[in-house]
Amino acid sequence: MKLNLSFLKSTTFWQEAVIILLGIVAGAASIYYFLLPSKLILGSMSGIAIVLNTLLEGIGITVKVSNIVTLFNVVLLTLAYFLLGPEVGIKTIIVSLLIGPCMNLLEVVLPYEKLISAGQTSIMGDPVMDMMAYVLLLGASQACLFRINASTGGLDIVALIMQKYMHMDLGTAVTVAGAAVCCTAGLIHPFRMVIFGVIWTWVNGLLVDFFTASLNRRKRVCVISSEHEKIREFIIHELSRGCSLYPVKGGYSLNEGVEIQALLTQTEFAKLMDFMRKNNITAFTTAGNCSEVYGTWRGRKSLV
Repeated sequence: MKLNLSFLKSTTFWQEAVIILLGIVAGAASIYYFLLPSKLILGSMSGIAIVLNTLLEGIGITVKVSNIVTLFNVVLLTLAYFLLGPEVGIKTIIVSLLIGPCMNLLEVVLPYEKLISAGQTSIMGDPVMDMMAYVLLLGASQACLFRINASTGGLDIVALIMQKYMHMDLGTAVTVAGAAVCCTAGLIHPFRMVIFGVIWTWVNGLLVDFFTASLNRRKRVCVISSEHEKIREFIIHELSRGCSLYPVKGGYSLNEGVEIQALLTQTEFAKLMDFMRKNNITAFTTAGNCSEVYGTWRGRKSLV
């Protein structure tokens, strides 16, 4: 049986591979360098792992946090495959199974102990700063992976399941699932640290929504011009985008014209404005941000 490797020639495949690699490194670094040294519990599978690691050390059993995370992921990965579909399941399997080994690699290459100043117990030296660095790095990693139908595993899988079947915003699902985990922090931390974790879990959910909206942001462009045909040709053949044409009538002059509407990326919008400037096209143009697009939006590709 001949193995089909044609997907290796796909630009999309390599783009997603790079995003997955960056997501793995960012996720592993956020846990290893900021969450692990401070032993703070945020709403994540690593938070549960830290609780178990601390409890087991108390009875003389040493198990690495990375190994506990890997074991927990096995059950959730099975759920991801069957409840979220093969694409999400396979990509999440790749990410989650590599985060643990990536943390072990960081431990060998640059142990966090070398980055902790004398007299400090964590890299940032302050719980608030540790958590801020953690949620920023992890939030960016989660948003990038969610965008290509992947996740870091763990509670991200639970959040994706909640989003799909309970129709919740992704950030809200991350917050709800994480807040439940934060309650386990009471086993090794004072109650105030539980509240601390819940607050930062909420912040993490807000950051996921912010980064997701930023990555998905498009420009809804409206152009009114007597040279609308040139603009239409440029959008379709040069930007490889669709557009809609609407008849309009000026309220002051009562002149009739055509309005072109199109959804473009920021880069494509800049190219359109540059095209109109270089060709001395007189036009009335408005543009607004659009963070959610449903329907036939597609990635840029040639129409030839």
